[in-house]
Amino acid sequence: MSTEKLRLKVLEVVQETGDAHSIVFEKPAGVTYKPGQFLTLRLPWQDSYVARCYSLSSAPDVDDHLKVTIKRVLDGRGSNWVCDNVLQGHELEVLAPSGTFTPKSLDTDYLLLAGGSGITPVMSIIRTSLAKGSNKMLLVYANRDEQSVIFHSELRDLVAQHPERLVVLHWLETVQGLPSLKPLQEIVRPWGHSEAFICGPAPFMDCAADALKGLGMSRDRIHIERFTSLAGDPWTEVEAQPTTAGGPTVDLVVTLDGETHELDWPEDQKLLDFLLEKGLDAPYSCREGACSACGVKLLKGEVAMDNNSVLEQDDLDEGWRLACQSHPTTGPVEVTYDD
Repeated sequence: MSTEKLRLKVLEVVQETGDAHSIVFEKPAGVTYKPGQFLTLRLPWQDSYVARCYSLSSAPDVDDHLKVTIKRVLDGRGSNWVCDNVLQGHELEVLAPSGTFTPKSLDTDYLLLAGGSGITPVMSIIRTSLAKGSNKMLLVYANRDEQSVIFHSELRDLVAQHPERLVVLHWLETVQGLPSLKPLQEIVRPWGHSEAFICGPAPFMDCAADALKGLGMSRDRIHIERFTSLAGDPWTEVEAQPTTAGGPTVDLVVTLDGETHELDWPEDQKLLDFLLEKGLDAPYSCREGACSACGVKLLKGEVAMDNNSVLEQDDLDEGWRLACQSHPTTGPVEVTYDD
């Protein structure tokens, strides 16, 4: 589960482009993941540590090892440290794979829109689908120039091997300018029936999402992966919020891993803290509201979140909440992790 802390050995460092590296880790026995999920790495910084989430570009049930692909970010503490310092034989502390940017079916057609290093989880989805599914996919991949295209040769080979299932269209800023709404809509219009996955710089993701919404694609078929830098260290034990003995509670029904639990939820305790206190293996990673690993769907009642850096208004309208930040405000409350 996402709460598990691991120490992984680096088997190989691959320079993908001038500013992007892939780190290949030994995969411990028993570690599983889904295409599109991420690892949280603990990285040294000055006299302390920083934690950063990096998507897995390896494909489950296809690759024997775990691989994350990291592109330098201007003034980025984590990305630059990794690219400058990590070598074969090093060991890094990570949290077990987590995240909800994952397809439910490998037999559904996918429209994949990636910008820059946003190709990383998308590559995992593509390779898993080609190996285990029957769907067709269109990838629109935006980069500054041809030299910036991560996995350029691998994508070319996959198209050659699966021409009936995978189409890759490159959008180069030096040739076509920055991606814009109308041209993007014309490219993806024939794929409006598909499930869409979007990852990349924020302006690219906003443009891509607006293009799909403008074509009438329902929000539940548009999946967006967003990360923000973490301020804390997930390896430091977080003390659960103290609750007021005998304080007010609301009735809570929670579905997790196919089981339904009925509980009395203290109004002054965060949902994740409460579930962990009750012995439920609820997923989480950052505990800061800066990733979506603890995402839960609200079916009944109301909750308030202390912080939210990743859920958009459309996500909130659909009922998604961050368990690590949620307090009950109106009960009874019903939530599910199994949606």
